[in-house]
Amino acid sequence: MREYLLVFLVAGVVSYLLCVFARELAIRSGAVARVRDRDVHATPIPYFGGVAMLGGLGAGLLVARHLPFLSTSQPAVFHDSGIVLIAGAMICAVGVVDDLIELDAITKLGGQLVAAGFMVLNDVRLWSIKLPVVGQLVLDPTQGVLLTMLLVVSTMNAVNFVDGLDGLAGGVVLIGAIAFFLFSYRLADANGYTLAITAAMLCAAMGGACAGFLPHNFFPARIFMGDSGSMLLGLVLSGSTLTLTGQFADVSVQQGGGEGSFVMLLPILLPISILVVPLSDLVTAVVRRTRRGQAFYQPDKEHLHHRLLEIGHSQRRAVLIMWLWAGLIAFGGVLVSLYSGRLTWALLVAVTLATVVLTFILPRVQRPGEPRPEDHLVR
Repeated sequence: MREYLLVFLVAGVVSYLLCVFARELAIRSGAVARVRDRDVHATPIPYFGGVAMLGGLGAGLLVARHLPFLSTSQPAVFHDSGIVLIAGAMICAVGVVDDLIELDAITKLGGQLVAAGFMVLNDVRLWSIKLPVVGQLVLDPTQGVLLTMLLVVSTMNAVNFVDGLDGLAGGVVLIGAIAFFLFSYRLADANGYTLAITAAMLCAAMGGACAGFLPHNFFPARIFMGDSGSMLLGLVLSGSTLTLTGQFADVSVQQGGGEGSFVMLLPILLPISILVVPLSDLVTAVVRRTRRGQAFYQPDKEHLHHRLLEIGHSQRRAVLIMWLWAGLIAFGGVLVSLYSGRLTWALLVAVTLATVVLTFILPRVQRPGEPRPEDHLVR
C-alpha cells in the first residue's frame, strides 16, 4: 500500500508542476477555451491540462517500475500498464489537436477507435465475463473486441460530457480512481493474488494525476483539461477495468461481503457505476437531442451541471454535489461488496438522504437575492 501511495504522490506532484508549463504552452499556441453561450466561464481559459496529467501518469508508472515490491510483479502488469499509457498518449494527442483547431465529432471518434483498437491489438481487452447462473462466459474474439471498443469509447465520451464545470470531471475521476483502487486491491487480497496488479497501479497513478491537476482547475480555473484530458482519463479508467477482468478470470469477494449475482458482476459493474453520473448525462443528452431532430453530438446547455446552476446552486456547490453523488455510488458499491450488513446499509441510506437534501432542498432555503461568492466572476 505504501508503494501505491508513493506512486499517487509522484503522479500528483509532477501533474501539479507540469500544469504551469502546460498553461503557458497553451497560451502561446492559442489553445484557449473561448467564451460561448453554453459555457459558464466568463474569460478565455487555456487548455492542455491533459498534457500535464499524461506527464503525471507516466511519472507515476515509471516510479512504480523501480519500487522494491511493485517492480517484482508479473511481466503482464507492466506490459498492460504500458499499453494503456501509450494508448492514452495517442488519444491525448488527438485531444491536443482538437484543442488547437477544434476537430469535428467524426474525426474525434475515429481517434478514439484507433486508441481503443491499439489496446485490443495488444491484448488489453475483455476476455470473459462472470455472469449469474451462467457462470464464466468466455467471449469469442468478435464479442470481446466489440464490447471492449464500446466500453472504452463510451467511457471516454462520458468523462468528456461531464467536463462542464471547473473541477468537475477531474474530481469525479479522482473519486472513481480511489474507489476502484480499493476494490481491485481488496479483490487481489481476497483471492490470494499478488497485490502488485495493473488496475491498482493505473488507478493510483491516475488518481494522483487528477489530484495534482485539481488545484489549478477548481473554481476559478486557471487551466482546463480540454479533450486531451477528458479522453485520456476515460481511456485510463476503462483500461483499468479491462486489465482487472483480464488478470482475474475467476474471482470472488470474501470476508462477509455481498453474495450472489451482484458480487459476480462487480468487476464490470463497479467501473461502470463510478461513471453513472456522466453516463446518465450522456444518455439523456443523446435522447434529448435526437427527439429535437438535432445531431446527438451537437452541444447544448442542458447538462446536469447546467440544471444544478439553474435551480440555484453556485458553481463550487454544484461541483461538490456532483462529487457527492459520484462518491456515494462509487464507494457505496465498494462498501456493499466488502461489508454487507445493517450498519453498511444504514450508513448508505443516511449519506443518500443528506446528498438529496443538499441537492434539492438547500437552494430553496437559501434566502432570495443572497449573493454567491463567485457571482461576480460568472456573469
